[in-house]
Amino acid sequence: MPTFDFAAPTTLAEAVTLMASAGTVRALAGGTDLIDQLKTNRRNADLVVDLKRVPELQRLGSDADGLHIGAARCCSDLHHDPTVNRLYAGLADSTGLVGSVQIQNRAAVGGNVCNAAPSGDTTPNLLVHDAIAVIAGPSGARRVELTDFFVGPGQTVLQKGEFLQELILPAPPDDSASAYLRFIPRNEMDIAVAGVASFLHIDPATKTVKKARIALASVAPTPVRARAAEAVLEGKVISASLIDAASVAAVESATPITDVRGSAEYRKELVRVLTRRTLNICLDRIGVSL
Repeated sequence: MPTFDFAAPTTLAEAVTLMASAGTVRALAGGTDLIDQLKTNRRNADLVVDLKRVPELQRLGSDADGLHIGAARCCSDLHHDPTVNRLYAGLADSTGLVGSVQIQNRAAVGGNVCNAAPSGDTTPNLLVHDAIAVIAGPSGARRVELTDFFVGPGQTVLQKGEFLQELILPAPPDDSASAYLRFIPRNEMDIAVAGVASFLHIDPATKTVKKARIALASVAPTPVRARAAEAVLEGKVISASLIDAASVAAVESATPITDVRGSAEYRKELVRVLTRRTLNICLDRIGVSL
């Protein structure tokens, strides 16, 4: 591994100063991706800044504006958190799928997001909950909707000296639920060939869809919202045929490639199937029957 300097700040202000240092500075949240990238020379660094000791980046709790998730908080903590499981079940689903249990104990949700891999499991679930990214940097803090955070494979809106401080998920309304499913060649510890997160808010009296969110993984250059499918659902009475129509519409947002793990057509079919399944899981979790 190439040599680099290492720092472990304990305050947000110290972290901001270090991240703005000259040269190539890398933020380390969990390190499960970064350390391997440095070892294999896929990335270089003059300075690595370990953010796990900064209290603001370890936050996990609810406030008036929703659930705050510090960027360095590990996947295991979210997977087992009662509030996450009750209100953001799709996120609980996905944080239990990131690598092995040992990886989940170290890997940070913020790191998974900033790695900006199209196959990242946690990101679609953050997207369907309309997450906001809070970015810290030398010019102060700024907020970006997570839908605008990704600009390409492995690329985000983060500028020199900036790092992800936390993610904010608005509190979901009653009679709503989310779910996540992916397809992988092996039973575990593999990269998604395709993944789908869904969110539904249903009026229990009329069974009308008040809000729908669907996000896809591994089928586009970045994680992507299936907005055409959402439009099919919103304002309509939920039914099996409506779910089928939304599942077909979700494929319109998929622009997959063909590689050794699957063809583009195969991935499109997976999007259709996984969309239908996750929407039905949402209904089960809300307690609405067709």
